[in-house]
Amino acid sequence: MDTHSMSVLGLTSAEEDVYRHFLRNPGTPADQAPAVFPPDQDGAGRAIRRLRELWLLHGDDESTWATDPGVAVPRLAEKQLDSAHRTVRQLVDTRPILWSLQRDRPGPREEPSPLGGGAALRRLEDLREVRAHIDQLAFTTRSEVLAAEPYDALSPENIAHARHLDLRCLSRGVSIRSLVRARALEDPATLEYLRELHAGGARIRVADELSELILVYDRRTALVPIDARDTGRGALCTEEDGLVNSLVGLFERLWAAAADFAGPTAPDSGEAARLTDTQQLVLTAMCAVSKDETGARQAGMSLRTYRRHISDLLRLLGARNRAQAALLARERGWV
Repeated sequence: MDTHSMSVLGLTSAEEDVYRHFLRNPGTPADQAPAVFPPDQDGAGRAIRRLRELWLLHGDDESTWATDPGVAVPRLAEKQLDSAHRTVRQLVDTRPILWSLQRDRPGPREEPSPLGGGAALRRLEDLREVRAHIDQLAFTTRSEVLAAEPYDALSPENIAHARHLDLRCLSRGVSIRSLVRARALEDPATLEYLRELHAGGARIRVADELSELILVYDRRTALVPIDARDTGRGALCTEEDGLVNSLVGLFERLWAAAADFAGPTAPDSGEAARLTDTQQLVLTAMCAVSKDETGARQAGMSLRTYRRHISDLLRLLGARNRAQAALLARERGWV
């Protein structure tokens, strides 16, 4: 072959040649593949076996077919991205390697501080450093983010930055619980962002009064402002168990006292529905097609995200099932 463009997807040149062979010659016997590269007939056999393991070839030895590229390429890309993500997380969090090496040193051994410099508390006085640290934590967190954020409104820049981090976490299955001020719901852009976050699977609660700024990642790392009255002065970051547990306890008390965020709410009688463009797209697909897979493709999103939007729409419409939701949506003139 003149080019082997599938190497970025994890295939060797031999595997790509065999895959392309069966794309051009569907239904042909598997033993015809070695003829593609006579110098290494055993290599062709190994390539066929691995392609079958990757579900890129199907059928039997008498009649072999290549998986459609529209299915094969995204599958391989997702596999490579998952592998790359695991590698990056290991490179970002090198503490297990440091601890292992420290144990091999003679003499007294101290576990290296996760915050650097041997301190249990780290000061981040440059706002760019604070943002970079939050970016890193959002990327490496594995299971949960707790956020109490006493803002009255978010700027478009802050929304764009937060949306990227939050939706990336949610797409990886990370749980997000967010506490916001009731006053933040009065800002249209902030409200729209919270609706999008809620539709993506985040749990949001609203407090009439909220002054505490708390970020906790995996109940292991916590950030609080150096000065609660002036967050521009920077943040304190800690992984000290006692401090983190105290902040988690404070967050849980604030959470218990707050009210659930209603998400997208039904409009008053006679008013137009306040659906986001994405929700309108999903609603239209839900009413038009019977299979979620078809609806997700039509809406241009993953099946998981599509089903999350469906659940949100059912709550919004007060419907017990999709058939009732479609009926209610038509009655309201939404579709």
